[in-house]
Amino acid sequence: MSGMAEIRSAMAGVVMQVLVSPGDRVDAGQDVVILESMKMQIPVSAEEAGTVSRVAVQEGQFVDEGELLVEMDG
Repeated sequence: MSGMAEIRSAMAGVVMQVLVSPGDRVDAGQDVVILESMKMQIPVSAEEAGTVSRVAVQEGQFVDEGELLVEMDG
């Protein structure tokens, strides 16, 4: 992977847990954020491996569909 990857919310919900921090190495398929929507916990995973450059949300924050959660560098 080259450049920057953005992990965005697939749905509106509340950020239950942020599982990564800037500088963390993430594998493809690894969960980075847990959202709660309609009383269900939905893990959001990285599509590609990379290093977390920025976490754009915090626990307890409401996010809309398509909102940026995490940025990663390849």
